[in-house]
Amino acid sequence: MTKIKDIAARAGASIATVSRVVNGSGYVSPAMRARIEEAVRDLGYTPNAGARMMRSGSSRMVGVLLPSLDVHFFGILAHVVEQALFREGYHAMICSTAESPEHEAAYVAALLGQQVDGVILASVTSEGAAVERLRAADIPIVAVDRALPGLPAITADHHQGGRLMARHLLDLGHREIGVIGAPGHSAPVQQRVAGITAELAATGLAPTAIRLGPEHGFDACRSLADALLSDCRPTALVGTSDMAAIAALHAAAARGLAVPGDLSVMGFDDLPAARYTLPQLTTVAQPIRAIGAAATARLLALMRGTTPPPPPDLPLTVIERGTTAPPAR
Repeated sequence: MTKIKDIAARAGASIATVSRVVNGSGYVSPAMRARIEEAVRDLGYTPNAGARMMRSGSSRMVGVLLPSLDVHFFGILAHVVEQALFREGYHAMICSTAESPEHEAAYVAALLGQQVDGVILASVTSEGAAVERLRAADIPIVAVDRALPGLPAITADHHQGGRLMARHLLDLGHREIGVIGAPGHSAPVQQRVAGITAELAATGLAPTAIRLGPEHGFDACRSLADALLSDCRPTALVGTSDMAAIAALHAAAARGLAVPGDLSVMGFDDLPAARYTLPQLTTVAQPIRAIGAAATARLLALMRGTTPPPPPDLPLTVIERGTTAPPAR
């Protein structure tokens, strides 16, 4: 079994220096750190987590609980958080709760068992026993994307995002606007719908129809769009996410509707897929990577007992592409 002294001999460093790198407990020059990390990889060294925790009082592990990893927004978020934590000497335990309170509770129990140093959480619900268990254990928590009562949250202004979507379509001349989205219980989805409704109400209008579903997948969102288009024919259709909007494009094509000639379509997020549709998707961009970086920076400060950085500015921007245009009628 490889030991620290073997790493030290391979890298030409002292045991104390290797220990600082392995445990993330002190400064080591970039050149020396690179040599030690190379030696760790070459020799396949795995530190003993239990012994390290006894020495430092820290597991160097952080829980990252997200609703779904096959939703591209959360996949990008998980990647940003994991990389930022790794650079600081922490390992991320990434958990997908599948929008299920039961899954969330099971993962929280597992994280408590691993004695994680902190948690970044996009909770399934705004209130829950799982989050209270983390609070009771005095584990630092940062809410991301979805606010939680009494906790610091790193999130875009979803209500404002809804208003931006509605305003863009209103400025183009649309007055008959439908809305689809999922999952319907998600606070960001509800806030975006509320923003759309508020902006329309300011001009004396209301959504032509709203269809919210329980599952945020392509097929489920396409069914929502198809059901809405079978009941009414708005001039514009808003998806509360890019996935919902892309599904709406397919539902429109199946009905022989040209986009944007017969129907304008707009999304939210500005995921990479928004640029791959034909025509390219008009959307509201939120700074996903900045959200992940800010959440990690705040959690690191809480875990280290230092003053957290001030809340970041997370601007939302309308990205106008090819799926929106003035209504034909």
